[in-house]
Amino acid sequence: MDEPRWLDEHEMAAWRGFIAAGILLERRLDQQLKEDAGLSHPQYEILSRLGDAPGGELRMSGLADLLLTSKSGLTYQVGQLEKAGLVSRRACSSDVRGVVAALTDAGRERLRASAPGHVALVRELLIDVLDRDQLAALADSLGTVSRRLTRGTDAT
Repeated sequence: MDEPRWLDEHEMAAWRGFIAAGILLERRLDQQLKEDAGLSHPQYEILSRLGDAPGGELRMSGLADLLLTSKSGLTYQVGQLEKAGLVSRRACSSDVRGVVAALTDAGRERLRASAPGHVALVRELLIDVLDRDQLAALADSLGTVSRRLTRGTDAT
């Protein structure tokens, strides 16, 4: 059996920095959204993706793909948003097995009201901390990793 290829000091620093930053960012963003908008971060992302979609609606399967989440996890979050009157669901007209999630007027208003505070915190915690070269390197690096993980192959 081959010896594991252990991380060197620089690789370990990158890995631990990535893990810590991801956890801390998610925690702060979730806290801010709950306090200011009564939404979890995943719920905000659902509203945001629906708000960007044509007609404010997407098939649940497509929404799950965009959010990189399981269909069951998405179903739960959309159910919570539906109870709050922010999202509605209906059968897909082109596929009887499909379900469409749609942003309601109340959901669009909640998104409009919560977006400025959310974006300000994203800027404060990440965007404005890095210079343009660091942002470009971050986008390029994380894009490479994301493409590899979604394709399951090397992204070169």
